[in-house]
Amino acid sequence: MDTKGPTPWAFAFWAVIAWWPVQDVVRGTARPFWLAVPLLVAFLAVYLGTVVSAFDARVPLRLPIAGVVALTGGAALASTELGPNWYVCFPLAGLAAGTVAGHLPNRTPGPEWGLMVLVGGVSTTAGLTIWLGGLKGGGSGSIWWGTVSAGTVTAIVIRLFSVIALLREAREELAHAAVAEERLRFSRDLHDLLGHTLSLMVVKAQAVRRLAEIDPARAAEQAADIEQVGRQALTEVRQAVSGYRGRGLAAELDHARTALADAGVRIVLRRSGGPLPPDPDALLGWVVREGVTNVIRHSGAARCVITVRNDGAQASVEISDDGRAGGDAPPPGNGLSGLGERVGSIGGTLRAAPSSSGFVLAATVPVAKGGE
Repeated sequence: MDTKGPTPWAFAFWAVIAWWPVQDVVRGTARPFWLAVPLLVAFLAVYLGTVVSAFDARVPLRLPIAGVVALTGGAALASTELGPNWYVCFPLAGLAAGTVAGHLPNRTPGPEWGLMVLVGGVSTTAGLTIWLGGLKGGGSGSIWWGTVSAGTVTAIVIRLFSVIALLREAREELAHAAVAEERLRFSRDLHDLLGHTLSLMVVKAQAVRRLAEIDPARAAEQAADIEQVGRQALTEVRQAVSGYRGRGLAAELDHARTALADAGVRIVLRRSGGPLPPDPDALLGWVVREGVTNVIRHSGAARCVITVRNDGAQASVEISDDGRAGGDAPPPGNGLSGLGERVGSIGGTLRAAPSSSGFVLAATVPVAKGGE
């Protein structure tokens, strides 16, 4: 038996039980001799073939099942014609039956019919043969019980290791899924963090270029802001690596004011309702960050309205601008796709579409579920 479960050779070893029939043959006490020798050789050969083939997925199970039937018949014939020493063939047949039963699929809940039929058939045949042969006392009970226990325990051991193998595979799949989920989380966080931050740094760098000659003092202020934004971005990337999910709605709204003002976009902020639980608060903060980033990058807007609502059951954020009036919706990028997956994962909705006056990004999330 190896660490992955029993091998066929672990069960083939138990052919040593046939030592008593072998002694009969060697001593010449097995009568008729012409029957004993070929029957013993055939029985052991069928036993080994049945056990080995039961572990071979390439072999149809009907073949080892036929082997169990042949072993049962052979054990009955040997016990009837050759004497009590040959009763030990029944435990070997029971062990082979358990080996096959352990590999039978059990697709429905309830009794293990394969185990009951195979092991039960061998043990019933053993009991009838012993009874008809007139063997009395503890020996008869030992043979019958050895047949039952050999088959049952073998089947249970094989099934147990099959379940362990399935659990091991499930654990590996869960580990792979967790790694994939973490990679997806990190890619989303990194996109949202750096996309917004780099857009803001580009805007400020453009301001530095425009002001460098006409107002060096203001240009220096903008350059200092670029340094500060870069330091903040480094902190946020470290937080993303450690699993931090966002800096919250209030911080994103404050950051949005600065970023939009630097980009020359007038911001109107409307907020109603109380504070949010941590999860929806962080998620709506990501929505604000993504929406403001898109306004700065793509819209060419002069005005941006951010509306935040919380009625206790649901919370929503809507970011609208006047830069895409009547235009088509831009193709969704990684930011909006990842944001949609995040919002959808907690039962929320995300809408990104042109409006009559520009473009709208709106998200609604459940407050209770998100806060659990």
